[in-house]
Amino acid sequence: MIKAEIYFDGKYYCARTLDMDVFTQGKTLDEVTDNLREAVSLHLEEEKLPECSVLTMMELKPKRSKAPANV
Repeated sequence: MIKAEIYFDGKYYCARTLDMDVFTQGKTLDEVTDNLREAVSLHLEEEKLPECSVLTMMELKPKRSKAPANV
């Protein structure tokens, strides 16, 4: 989910996302909403995401020695 703030500055509707550096504007609410969708898509397309790491958990049992250990 992308959170954004939309406000009217007296001439245009302006939109900015709260979680990333995306800003756009439009003459109507529909236009600014469409522009925001496009701007966010372009931003995410250009963003380099870190490579994923795969973590694996496994249980290892100790090998049993054939001769008992001297204590």
